[in-house]
Amino acid sequence: MAKLTPAAKGLITLAILAVAAAAAWQLGVKDLVKGDGPVAGDGDGDGNNNGNGNDATATGDAIGTKDNPLKVSIVSFHGYAPALVANGNSLTTQPGSIYDKLGVNVEFIIQDDIPTLTTIFESGTAQCAWRTSDFWAQEQPNLRNGNLDAKAVMIVDNTQGADAVITNDPNINKIEDLAGKKVALLQYTPSDGMLIDAVENSALSARKKQSIKYVYINVDEGLSGVRAAFKAKQVDAAVLWDPDLSLALKGTPGSKVIYSTKTATNLIYDVIVCDTRALNNAANKGAFQAFVKGWMDGVPVARKSPDQALDALVKNEEFFALLVKEQGKDFVKGLFDSLVWTGLEDNIRILGLSGGTNHYARVYKRFDDIYRAAGALANPNSPRINPQDSIDLSFIKSMMAEAPQASEEAKKPQFTFDAESAKKAATKDAALTKVVAVNFATGSAELTKRSMKTIDDDMVPIIENNGSAYFEISGNTDSTGSKKTNKKLSKERAEAVAKYLIEQWEFPRDRFVVVGNGPAKPLCNEKKPDEEGLKLDECRARNRTTRLAVLSR
Repeated sequence: MAKLTPAAKGLITLAILAVAAAAAWQLGVKDLVKGDGPVAGDGDGDGNNNGNGNDATATGDAIGTKDNPLKVSIVSFHGYAPALVANGNSLTTQPGSIYDKLGVNVEFIIQDDIPTLTTIFESGTAQCAWRTSDFWAQEQPNLRNGNLDAKAVMIVDNTQGADAVITNDPNINKIEDLAGKKVALLQYTPSDGMLIDAVENSALSARKKQSIKYVYINVDEGLSGVRAAFKAKQVDAAVLWDPDLSLALKGTPGSKVIYSTKTATNLIYDVIVCDTRALNNAANKGAFQAFVKGWMDGVPVARKSPDQALDALVKNEEFFALLVKEQGKDFVKGLFDSLVWTGLEDNIRILGLSGGTNHYARVYKRFDDIYRAAGALANPNSPRINPQDSIDLSFIKSMMAEAPQASEEAKKPQFTFDAESAKKAATKDAALTKVVAVNFATGSAELTKRSMKTIDDDMVPIIENNGSAYFEISGNTDSTGSKKTNKKLSKERAEAVAKYLIEQWEFPRDRFVVVGNGPAKPLCNEKKPDEEGLKLDECRARNRTTRLAVLSR
């Protein structure tokens, strides 16, 4: 199955190129990028040495015509099936297709080696390209360092189960159980970002977080190498995305998911980003608007007819033709269940355009923080980009104005919750547990301004990340004082936290199970605090915390 991972190889290659570029930057490339000295033109009049002799990107003929189609670089991935459906089950616009009826010609170009955006745009290969939201946060600073820029124009899919941390070790049931274990993954990919986010939000101490052994598989092996290491039990766990995720679970007896985007539903998105030189050309506005609308219109068609979506993939992408041959059509259609093709109403909800959280902006900033800390940016001194400057909302907003019912649909809860299901979820191991130091006055269960800010900063993001999850909010104390008093007070404090989340953030009451543990569930052994590298007072402080346990459905 090694041939079934071209996208994975391309993504990890991009990551390696980004890191390698850091050295080049320090060796003098930064002086060239700053524009010290003239840059030779290429005779096409756009002021960019792109060698394509075509001014359509900047000021020339409008794109989207039959002779000059809007070109979009994609990879072999089932998230893009609605676009192929909109194009008449083809890479090029077919007569009578959704795009044809909208008056725009679109050409999709399969690039499983995933060139950088700079390469794609400067070569004139395409005006737009796919990116995962996390990698977009890595690559946009690189673009700007090269005097280029792009903006996302829409969100095209949302993984909800297609990315996961898996294990075949019966003793690993949650993220905290990864302490001291080996985990295989591809560095600087959505897998890496998801795991970093989960570990940072877990109850593991700093020492135990450092004990996790990350086994980064090289680019030549890709996701098939991650699967091979997992199957051979060379590692204790792995982080994968579909189809390799489903192949690993299918091919490895005893394997199971311990955390995935089925729970962390608001974490990983695919977006389409377009060269701002093309976007800023007024002559192209109609083509881009039709491009976005056509993709959105293809979503309900693909949802209604998964067989048509599958046929479009098999017809145009060798990757899926081979996958169907080896695994069967039902296997591939099963992949559709773990990923949401995001239509207009989904874009409105994710972007917070009808009220609520802008999940795209939140995720962009979160992954920017993660990858900067991990050293993934080519130039670590790249200025931070405001998430609002990474996306052009005008096309989605224009569609909103013409379809007010989509905004109403976007306001509806994506998931429903009930108290009975919450209690059932609480009987299983939590996927992970966030430890939060919510401060209270001695003997009090009243929230202070400081404790409210702590909840806002440390609890709310993980609740929003895990859109389908239930949560256990527990109050905990150290071992000093009366057990009975501590248990009562810890329950009152947990209830105060839950009340704040429900009243101020409008989370459904039935999402929360509230308990008071008192000193019964210490995170640190107060008799042996040195085991965690802590002093006794630090150990006790760790036990005196409010905990937010993520309970998967």
